[in-house]
Amino acid sequence: MCGIAGIYGLEGLGAPAERMQRMTDAMAHRGPDAAGVHVGGNAVLGHRRLSIIDLSSSADQPFRSPDGRYVIAFNGEIYNYRALRAELERAAVPYPFRTNSDTEVLLAAYLHWGPACLGRLEGMFAFAVSDEHTQELFIARDRLGIKPLYYHRGDKHFAFASEVRSLLASGLVPRRVDPDALVDHLRYQTVHTPATLVKDVYMLEPGHWLRVSDQEVIGERWWGLTTHVQEEAGRLPLGAVHAGIRTRLRSAVEKRLVSDVPFGAFLSGGIDSSAIVGLMAEVSDAPVHTFSVVFDEEEFSEERFAAIVAKRFNTRHHTLRLRGADMLASLDDVLASMDHPSGDGANTWMVSRATKQAGITMALSGLGSDEIFAGYPMFTRTLSLFEKRWIAQFPRWMRRIAVAVLVRVKPSLARTSWPEVLLMHAMFADDTYPASRLLATDPMLANLLARPRFPENNVRKAMQRMLRAEGGSRLPFLSQISLGELDTYLQNVLLRDTDQMSMAHALEVRVPFLDHDLVEFVLGVGDRFKYPHTPKQLLTGALGDLLPEEIINRPKMGFTLPWPHWMRGELREFCAQRLHQLGQRSAFKPGAVDALWEGFLRKDPHVNWFRLWSMVVLEDWMERHGMEL
Repeated sequence: MCGIAGIYGLEGLGAPAERMQRMTDAMAHRGPDAAGVHVGGNAVLGHRRLSIIDLSSSADQPFRSPDGRYVIAFNGEIYNYRALRAELERAAVPYPFRTNSDTEVLLAAYLHWGPACLGRLEGMFAFAVSDEHTQELFIARDRLGIKPLYYHRGDKHFAFASEVRSLLASGLVPRRVDPDALVDHLRYQTVHTPATLVKDVYMLEPGHWLRVSDQEVIGERWWGLTTHVQEEAGRLPLGAVHAGIRTRLRSAVEKRLVSDVPFGAFLSGGIDSSAIVGLMAEVSDAPVHTFSVVFDEEEFSEERFAAIVAKRFNTRHHTLRLRGADMLASLDDVLASMDHPSGDGANTWMVSRATKQAGITMALSGLGSDEIFAGYPMFTRTLSLFEKRWIAQFPRWMRRIAVAVLVRVKPSLARTSWPEVLLMHAMFADDTYPASRLLATDPMLANLLARPRFPENNVRKAMQRMLRAEGGSRLPFLSQISLGELDTYLQNVLLRDTDQMSMAHALEVRVPFLDHDLVEFVLGVGDRFKYPHTPKQLLTGALGDLLPEEIINRPKMGFTLPWPHWMRGELREFCAQRLHQLGQRSAFKPGAVDALWEGFLRKDPHVNWFRLWSMVVLEDWMERHGMEL
């Protein structure tokens, strides 16, 4: 796990080595073990290394091929590198390996198979290869977007990096907020790939590669969610489905324990992290180190459940008790770690710090399970709406009256997107899903922003692309919702947060539930097995008696922090100051942001705390990075 950066097009670029040094220094936290810069004929590459496999200096990067023609900068892990190495050593012209690193195997695979090597890789990765002979640059990203890769394409130069702050440090990128991306962020607390909040900075989409030359920049999608579903899974009996899931998940965990450094696992006490810990205990010879964040506020704390799992699998368990004063003391460091602003991620920062302080360099996470096993309440709500799509046959004026009555009976509904959903013309997945994760509807934005019109909803565009243009509507309904979760929320919020918050402490996080073979299989399973009558029953059924009954039957809490308490208490002044400053920016209507904050303090049910916290983080990020809006 590392940080990579590069600039293609050195003509007219002053001091490329020094410029690259600034870019790698900006993300030094990602790789404290080694640093390197390579200046070639028309490209400069930089690297910050966190050593996980082959700790020797011979595996430092940027890494050159034996003849010096190719140079690679790589971030991530290739879990099947040993099998690939054995295959490359048996080739007609064997590659002369000099290290035991997966970096060298990746470079050798690219030299042997070209871009087709990507389909052979099992892992999480973002990498760049510079060809000194053809003066071309090749960059690629893993299937599910676990590892980030941002780029900027200027008139004369093409720059890329693992973090936005690294691109800003290049001096090639103007510090301006994209106004359309701002709308996206206010809608969903994030900006969806390929855009970012920074104008003219983009994220390479998952499962894509780009080739850059003096003449052109061309790209291709080499893997996609809708095109690689194992649809045969939908024709299997339940026993075979359970066996297929158990085998794939156990293999995914085992592959991700390949490491030359101490490792552990995040343990919340929920089904997902408990399953990972249980399977780690099965395949590991040594006791598993587990890490939990716990709270004094009982309604938020999962301490009891984490302790049950730790005892069941005899782990070496570590707890971090978090109070409002602790968060306030660490908040500046937490927000400084946000390379791209998000309303989430502070919990990952805290548990990552505790894990690293315990001497652990790599940890496994249960991230991704809810998205593929229909674990969120949203899945059942959306399925229920689809089954009641006859509601859309009623005139909208009648539905408006019904919605008004519902909101009066249950005021908390006003803080959600469901009133808008019930007024939709249809209730298919590409209609309902985009509204299900909205923080702010367009009428809400109209009260907040000065601009008269808003860009098209990016989540709706993504769903229409996957379900209509790419044929995803052929999949079971819950799998269609999973497509939305994987392509939008998971990729652009959870994975981005996990990467930036764990790497702030030079901690590598691996995610077995996002093993592509497991994802492809579960997406093919029909709703009749996946429908969550009990929490993630398809997953718990596949695990057999691995987990204690108390974990399987416990209520779902989610891994959250008690922000509403803190925002009205210890963090009140902090939030008020930043929200007021945000409201002074020209993009916002005068007084609109302050009015929202006052409503939150009065506990107005129409004001969602998460929406406000996301705006606090947005303003803090813009101030830290000198962004113009």
